[in-house]
Amino acid sequence: MHAFHLERRMTSMLGGFYPTGHLFIMLPSRQHVERAEALLDRCGCDCAGVSLLTPQDVQDVMHLFDGHDLLLPSVGTEEDTCRHFAELALRGHHALLVPARNAQVVERIMEALRDVDVSCAVRYRHFVIEDLVV
Repeated sequence: MHAFHLERRMTSMLGGFYPTGHLFIMLPSRQHVERAEALLDRCGCDCAGVSLLTPQDVQDVMHLFDGHDLLLPSVGTEEDTCRHFAELALRGHHALLVPARNAQVVERIMEALRDVDVSCAVRYRHFVIEDLVV
């Protein structure tokens, strides 16, 4: 697992956060992150490709200013999703950005994390943000 670095390929054409082909998984604390990393490693996930976002990283990525207002270039589900992430980050939640190239990988990852206290998890697909149930 490595520290998060925003890359252009993780944004939409309008500049919003949209990391197609990834899961964005939020967890309540650093301890939850460490447990999740161990479980992902155990299920065969290449944790070298996983990015850790601190609460501040999440706030920065979601364009959070002054702890209250989100300035987002999109509307609808994408905006609601970003607002939810930002609210969790304000409460100290961390996030993992996990590459997930297909539905089988997503299923394996979510199964591995079924006993972890996941705050929320979404899968970014082309033109679809899919809420995942743990």
